Amino acid sequence: MTALVALACASAENATDRSTEFRVALLTPGPVSDQSWNSAAYSGLERIRDTLGAEISHIQTRTPAEFEENFRQYGAKGYALVIGHGFEYQDAAQRVAPEYPKTTYVTTGGTGVGPNIAALSFAFNEPSYLAGMAAAAVSKTGILGTIGGTALPPVAASFTAFEAGARAVRPDIKVLGAFIGNWDDAGAGKEQALAQIARRADVIFQNADAAGLGVFQAVRESKGVWVIGANADQNALAPSVTLGSVVIDLPLAFALVAQEVRSGTFAPRVVRFDTATGVVRWVPNPGIAVISASMLARLDSTRILFAEHRFLLPPGMMP
Repeated sequence: MTALVALACASAENATDRSTEFRVALLTPGPVSDQSWNSAAYSGLERIRDTLGAEISHIQTRTPAEFEENFRQYGAKGYALVIGHGFEYQDAAQRVAPEYPKTTYVTTGGTGVGPNIAALSFAFNEPSYLAGMAAAAVSKTGILGTIGGTALPPVAASFTAFEAGARAVRPDIKVLGAFIGNWDDAGAGKEQALAQIARRADVIFQNADAAGLGVFQAVRESKGVWVIGANADQNALAPSVTLGSVVIDLPLAFALVAQEVRSGTFAPRVVRFDTATGVVRWVPNPGIAVISASMLARLDSTRILFAEHRFLLPPGMMP
């Protein structure tokens, strides 16, 4: 944690040193208007610009061929850092990075590394476990739901951890699961949510980016149902029905990595951000008071166990 704080301070100190020689690009698999995974990444890119004076560029990519094409274009243009925002960018990074050894390629997710390739690993499962505990504590039906975009390993692991957290509170809890098949179709997200609500799910944990906005809409239109946000703090999207959000502070993570790249101290590796770093966390909705004081205390105790690495989730719940 001390190293992270030091890097953050270094970033602030360099805020006035605005050199366009440090160029950073971001590739996202979806629109940065999703108020979730991609919008948080773009906020991270903006923080790199604002704290390090970087020249920035962003492209939304839709296919593996576009992943590789844009990785290659940014490498050819001499960008110092190129971020592929998602587990799915790993293969493209492995193919392209050797051609541009002066460019650092980073993927958010996965474990693929190389001489100029690194991966950011987020212990999203830890706050997801806490979200499951909270969901089970407020559920009246004993039925919860999870809705994802596609079954990427980090997403599937977070849902497994969510269910484990729920069962730690109520062993008899039932969890309905669904994947939409994409990250963009809000209509499909709403349909999946309404289907789970029809089966009496009264808390739904969604991790579906733009498609997840449809889940929020379905919950707003229903009675006695809660939704849990993912990736960004989504508590304000539907403040009266959002129990909380499982958050990744991507702006902080991106700024820390970019500072290392700019200073020449970055070592290609899997960079893990967990509860102890403050980058991943469970953020309860401050505008509601439906979780009991005793459960809030239990949640905080479990969070501390995660932060002190005294509670480790099984491999099946790891991203």
